[in-house]
Amino acid sequence: MTNIPTELLRTLVTLVELRSFTKAAHALGMTQPAVSAQIKRLQVLLGGELLDKSAPGVALTPKGEGVVQHARRLLSVNDHIVGMARPRSPSGLRIGISDEAQSVMLGPVLGACRRGAPGSFEIRGSDDVLRDLGQGELDLAIALGETAASPGARHRWTEPLAWVCAPGLAFDRAAALPLVLGDGAGEVTRLATAVLDRSGTEWEATCRVPGPLGCAAAVAAGLGIAATLQRFAPAELATCEDPRLPRLPELTCAIHLREGAGEPRVGQLADALAATLRPAMAAPSAVPPDVEEPATQLQTEP
Repeated sequence: MTNIPTELLRTLVTLVELRSFTKAAHALGMTQPAVSAQIKRLQVLLGGELLDKSAPGVALTPKGEGVVQHARRLLSVNDHIVGMARPRSPSGLRIGISDEAQSVMLGPVLGACRRGAPGSFEIRGSDDVLRDLGQGELDLAIALGETAASPGARHRWTEPLAWVCAPGLAFDRAAALPLVLGDGAGEVTRLATAVLDRSGTEWEATCRVPGPLGCAAAVAAGLGIAATLQRFAPAELATCEDPRLPRLPELTCAIHLREGAGEPRVGQLADALAATLRPAMAAPSAVPPDVEEPATQLQTEP
């Protein structure tokens, strides 16, 4: 054996990242048996087990951990080469915005693009804008995440998160906190559930809805509470003040440029987007001023 097919390595890395054969199959556009067949073929080529069958879920053997570590680097180089060779989109600048940020930032982004991007442009949604940026699919990406996950950003600032609920929401405090969750693994949802788990707060998912807009509608209907970017919280929702709710961390909003993006208008657009999206009076990486919002104390049902 001289070469390892990159599609086999990509299947393994995707499986490990999603920790599910079903999710990996969906992400790769293939069937679950096809994913299993590719993993088996890779194990035959490498002469050993990569997945630990004795462990629950998707777990790697020591050999598998080494293979995944090197596979990520190889795939990154492969995708970078492919991105460099791919013809530029005739529609102009390609701007990526995370699916989670679209519901609150798309309007301002479109306005900034109209003012700061002479020529044509297109907006693309993505569940992983930094991945797409690294693969050459985007010229500019607007991403939400933790501070440590945004190295090399041209602009970066923090956004406070808040618990929100329908005004006057009442439920039994002896029961678990009712949480509304959106589909997918958005950063806001991931951070919110992690904070609840770390604090030992009992919660349950009362409903799952498609995307942030569906989540806001479910919260407004009184189905539960949710976390959101405080500055962009829908006007019909109130800030939740309940002693059981732990303090939420701040989220980082970052604007990244494609490596090698030398066009002046890409940088100009990034600066225009930052000026539009960043909170007033806030400098890059600065904590935005507190936002006064109506607070609702969760009421106890008699």
